[in-house]
Amino acid sequence: MLAKLSTRRRRALATGAALTLLGTGLPTAATAAAADDRSGLDRFYDQKISWSACDLDGVPEDLQCGKVTVPLDYAHPGAGALDLALARYRATGDKRGSVLLNFGGPGGAGVPGLAYGGKDFMELTDGYDVVTFDPRGVGRSSPVSCGDTEEDEGLGALGDDTALDDPRALLTTLKRTAAACEEHSGPVLTHIGTVDSARDMDVIRQALGDRKLNYLGFSYGTRLGAVYAARFPGKVGRVVLDGVDTLTEPLTEQGLAGARGQQVALEDFVDWCVRDIACPFGTDARTAREEVVRTVRSLDEDPVPTDYGDDFTGQDLVAALGQGLYSKELWPSLERALARLVEDGDTSGVMAFATGGLNFLPRATDDLARPTRAPTAAPSPSPLVDAEDVPLDNLPAALMAINCADDPDRPTAERITADLRRLRADYDKASPVFGRYRLSEVLLCYGRPRGTDFVREKVKDLDTPKMLLVGTRGDPATPYRWTVETAERLGDSAVVLDNRGEGHTGYGSSKCVHRKIDDFLLYGSLPRTGSSCLPDEDGG
Repeated sequence: MLAKLSTRRRRALATGAALTLLGTGLPTAATAAAADDRSGLDRFYDQKISWSACDLDGVPEDLQCGKVTVPLDYAHPGAGALDLALARYRATGDKRGSVLLNFGGPGGAGVPGLAYGGKDFMELTDGYDVVTFDPRGVGRSSPVSCGDTEEDEGLGALGDDTALDDPRALLTTLKRTAAACEEHSGPVLTHIGTVDSARDMDVIRQALGDRKLNYLGFSYGTRLGAVYAARFPGKVGRVVLDGVDTLTEPLTEQGLAGARGQQVALEDFVDWCVRDIACPFGTDARTAREEVVRTVRSLDEDPVPTDYGDDFTGQDLVAALGQGLYSKELWPSLERALARLVEDGDTSGVMAFATGGLNFLPRATDDLARPTRAPTAAPSPSPLVDAEDVPLDNLPAALMAINCADDPDRPTAERITADLRRLRADYDKASPVFGRYRLSEVLLCYGRPRGTDFVREKVKDLDTPKMLLVGTRGDPATPYRWTVETAERLGDSAVVLDNRGEGHTGYGSSKCVHRKIDDFLLYGSLPRTGSSCLPDEDGG
């Protein structure tokens, strides 16, 4: 059967299809309320960042940490505030400002991303402080959580035969899940998402002392960058969107696209794995793919106990696979983690992937340490939490919260009941491994407030300086067609770079893409729209 739809599970799938946006109550025109934007916000816009050595274990010595304070509710800036965690590498050359990074998600924390992946961005320090942040509700910045659910309560089975036969019981489960997330997340939950995060980025820009925002966003971060450009067109500097997200497709279509892409990536991984005698699924690609499906189904039917209180299910394994497939650089570590699971029943390696690694510190062996337990009470909505107190489910909880807040579609109970069997079949066809997981991400919006229509209605026909959009032909998470569609929607501001390689995003996998992005950010040198980068082995 399918694993329980339980938010206590450490399910962390950074989905390109789900890498998305939010906001409520904003003006209908991006420029109409420029003066009002600063009303009551001066204390936030007038702050300066105090940088110091990071009080975090295992991070590079030259990484500095800081924080910036933003209003909880921009419509009522005096009603509360929260801190956002920041990190930076200082410019080593002639500093011309800062470049702000977002690594995607939604729900991905920027500080650990820069701490452990910063070497990819060192060329940018020739001209910039390289800065990132944990968005509101994410990482150390008032992290949201859905808490733990008692084992005997259960949350139903999403997509299994029981749910298909009694979908209304599933709807009750979904509403109970939404209530649990609200209970454990605190007030930030109703003010989380892309529109609010875009406004946070403008406060960060000002606190950094930059007249305009220079920005490099990946996957979900491309949607965040596009929303910022629509919200603050006069503050756009050099902006790069790599692995371009959709601005228009509903979550149901995003989920199907993501499931198909991840299935292709899984098959590519299996083809690579079976060439290694250490591959835990054997040496024949066809039987290895079947073995992956059997392993997932077996763990769903008989989860493996862990040392951390929760059983490890097949859907936890799907979450781990989703994380590990995004980059070929992760494949050797994923293979080792899967071998430990299959051969020894050791879940620690795959659990690290399933949580996004947020509660794990790297060892010298390139393995990952044990996670901490999630706090039972909701964190304070204002100060930064300690890194070890970030809830284990923060990444999937934030992903759900942001995606749901960004999506204006809320099918009725009647519509879900009528469509569930068809949706289950469509998602299973898209991927026998990822389909049910991705369907759960879509249905988990049931019981939550309707999201904003700002992105669909207002993020288009931008009047900004040129922005570089990078689409990768073999991207398993953000299909290349989304780059083309988003570029057409943004209008003359968009310049498209066609990366003819594989993998999710191009900056970390293509020397050509890396060089062209750096040239634009550092020197303002844009490629001609429609230019291509060939795979590295082909001279790209």
